[in-house]
Amino acid sequence: MAILVDETGALIARRVRLEREARRWSQADLAERAAVSKATVSKIERQEMSPTAVVLVKLAGAFDLTLAGLLLRAEGQGERLTRSAGQPLWRDPATGYLRRQVFMRPDHPVEIAQIELPAGQQVVLPASSYAHIRQVIWVQAGELVIREGHQCARLRVGDCLAFGAPSEVSLTNESAAACTYLVVLARG
Repeated sequence: MAILVDETGALIARRVRLEREARRWSQADLAERAAVSKATVSKIERQEMSPTAVVLVKLAGAFDLTLAGLLLRAEGQGERLTRSAGQPLWRDPATGYLRRQVFMRPDHPVEIAQIELPAGQQVVLPASSYAHIRQVIWVQAGELVIREGHQCARLRVGDCLAFGAPSEVSLTNESAAACTYLVVLARG
């Protein structure tokens, strides 16, 4: 049995179970609502696997939360001032995608996250993850290809893209260097 070794992963596992139990859902209920397997839910809760970004987005959506909202609840934070050293980090075990939650509070409509997507990696997020938010991506370093439905945009340093209507979105770093971008979103 492979146990999660990082503290954030353990906190996420406990939070997923807490959110599920608070709603009186079985693991099968959560799996159905999130469109993931029951085995995946079980393994996450038992800390036998670290969830990918895609799985976390699906779980958060099932709980009617954003990814940042789920991570914030897992970390138990929500202060007005977020010092750099205290900003939660989470790494996707499948892609190496590193997410720094720069700012998020339950009582504030804006969230900011900094993402580092390694060279040659891709993250595909379902339309459900954008159902209740408006989102903008601003590239800080490298290049990022964003496919949103039938539209494709190649962003370079300084470029900014506002997402349209909810649809499946793929974020791809086709370059040989890491890409760093900010995600700014508003709940609405």
